[in-house]
Amino acid sequence: MLFSSMEFVFVFLPIVMGVNLLLRGRARNYWLLLCSLLFYAWGEPSFVLVMIGSILLNYLLALAISRQEGRPGRRKALLILDIVCNLSLLFVFKYLNFVTRTVRGWFPALVPLIPETSIALPIGISFFTFQALSYVIDVYRGVKAQKNPAYLGLYISLFPQLIAGPIVRYTTVADQIEHRKITAAGFSEGCLFFLRGFNKKILLANVLSELADLAFGSGELTVGMAWLGALCYMLQIYFDFGGYSEMAIGLGKMLGFEFEKNFDYPYISGTVTEFWRRWHISLGSWFRDYVYFPLGGSRVKSKALLVRNLFVVWLLTGIWHGAEWTFLLWGLMYGALITAEKLNDLPRKLKAPGRGWERGLYRGFTLLVVLLGWVLFRAENLGQAGAYLQTMFGLNGRPFADDSVLFYLRDYRTVLAAGILCATPIFRWLREKISGEGEGARAAAAEAVAWIFQLALFLCSVGALLMGAHNPFIYFNF
Repeated sequence: MLFSSMEFVFVFLPIVMGVNLLLRGRARNYWLLLCSLLFYAWGEPSFVLVMIGSILLNYLLALAISRQEGRPGRRKALLILDIVCNLSLLFVFKYLNFVTRTVRGWFPALVPLIPETSIALPIGISFFTFQALSYVIDVYRGVKAQKNPAYLGLYISLFPQLIAGPIVRYTTVADQIEHRKITAAGFSEGCLFFLRGFNKKILLANVLSELADLAFGSGELTVGMAWLGALCYMLQIYFDFGGYSEMAIGLGKMLGFEFEKNFDYPYISGTVTEFWRRWHISLGSWFRDYVYFPLGGSRVKSKALLVRNLFVVWLLTGIWHGAEWTFLLWGLMYGALITAEKLNDLPRKLKAPGRGWERGLYRGFTLLVVLLGWVLFRAENLGQAGAYLQTMFGLNGRPFADDSVLFYLRDYRTVLAAGILCATPIFRWLREKISGEGEGARAAAAEAVAWIFQLALFLCSVGALLMGAHNPFIYFNF
């Protein structure tokens, strides 16, 4: 079930919120667990069994680890078992099809011995698997294990962040599961967050996806159309995933939970390193805390070890996003760029006085790299990615532009302009200027304007859905 669907907004969500407000104490947790399992089972009921199996596995192994005080060998063995089980589950459902297809393609003689698999991908498996892993690792590091399996199940399956993140740490919400409070101010703030994310998804991401799909699905692109399609996809994926994360954070606030932000205007970044501190923050911090730091991070004896640590993290980042060579190359591309920045201490050097023009040039370079990276991310395979990039740089003899480019620029100029502006903090800055110190009449006026504006856009969004607007969601694939 999509957050941006009519059944979610006008049926599921009102029922969940209405009953949740009536209940108290533990009853709220059991209600939300039931609703989360129903939410996940909506599209494919059998997959909820996979998630329940994951919950039980991690509950039992974390409990076993917590009971092995003074036995470091057993604790470590149980942790390794948990990691192997979780990654095996992820491998079977997400990567086995790719592996069998690749092996059969590379070694035709093995085709009779290796069947081609076609295992369906459970929605959000990468997200809930990483949450489960972080919980067990934290228990191994000394966090108190959750003894109530329903509460752990709620943490892993909580529907706001279940299928698209942000990847929430158990330590962030452990106390909230048992002692959260729903306040009028928090509920109101959550509603506004949800509306903003919903409107970004419907009015920006969905509309931009039409032009992006047209460009990437065409075999006869002009140079101008290729750049336009890449720009639309760049904005689409941000408002699609960022909007969904904002909806998740808003839903969490409405239920009494506080999730950390997942995006912080990544397209204003001055370096590639900064981009990944602003994009999908929960994933970056997960790899930092559970892979990069355990490997030694940047506090290692040699540059070779630092390069190794960064290479491992970015190889895994690419693999996490999907079972295709394009994702692996995309991850390694960022790994190479971030390694080069780190080895040259570039982020610090660019902050030095008198280097304004260099900062400006590198900011443009960063934006270009991100744009080209999204072409690799969006392409179905390396061949399509290569052909698209060739078209963008005029290397395959295609014309620079034709009438269609001007037509689509005119047709989409409003949403493109809105998308570019919303990808910057300009509206946040304006709101802060209007509200002043955040108290009194000015703050109330700014809040009222924000509500009126988002509600008006919400009506437009609902109208678009009623008219059958294109409503995809990119991160269901992960």
